[in-house]
Amino acid sequence: MTDQATRNAPTQNAPNDASLRRALPKDLSIASLVPKWSGGETALPINEFFDTIEGSAAIGNWTEANQKQVCALKLTDAARAFYSATPELRDPAITWQDFKARFLQRFRDVRPVQYHFGQLYMARQRKGETAQEFLHRCRLLARRTVPCTTDPVLQQGYNEQAERMLLSAFTNGILSTARRQVRYTSLATVEEALRIAVTVSQAEIQEARDSAFYLDAEVADITPAGRVREPAVRHTAARQSAGSAAQSRKPVG
Repeated sequence: MTDQATRNAPTQNAPNDASLRRALPKDLSIASLVPKWSGGETALPINEFFDTIEGSAAIGNWTEANQKQVCALKLTDAARAFYSATPELRDPAITWQDFKARFLQRFRDVRPVQYHFGQLYMARQRKGETAQEFLHRCRLLARRTVPCTTDPVLQQGYNEQAERMLLSAFTNGILSTARRQVRYTSLATVEEALRIAVTVSQAEIQEARDSAFYLDAEVADITPAGRVREPAVRHTAARQSAGSAAQSRKPVG
């Protein structure tokens, strides 16, 4: 009976979460995990930028003031200019939520979702762009198609749909040789598609290196796509040979 009463009695000295957080040391070195943010077209979505700060703050036991300081240090370009031109953001009394709201209002995307769907659908790998860089660009475009909702089940469905669209956009937009290989394979994730694309790209580069060896071309003459440029040395030698022949044909005066 005594043991049961003891178990049912409230613990007077049990520490709560707030006191535990105050007891933990502060670790600002985690700020290195927060990426730079410019607010530009190719920047990380602003919600993900703030999520990274808040996640780092939870791990590092930061205060709201620390979150604002880290955010300000990570701003570049347009985002930095906005911060410098808005004195309210530097007011020590402003809360973190109000601080975020100012940025969300300024850098919200006013374009319709259909615009981002179109950008993702028309994405193509650029000349000199690696498969990893192209996938990163497609991923940013796919993130912009995802609506934000408070329903976790619905949000998960949106995220899964974006992943399927990302896989489709990546496989349709990569360069022709890798695209054929990817389409011949049944893929479940975009990581598998990237692995095949990188493998094909490396094989093309190796083939170009082998061709360069037999053609007496330099490694620097191989393009990022794996093709061989016409070596400048061969053009120079041809010009010198033609000049020597013309000189030999010149009559002696």
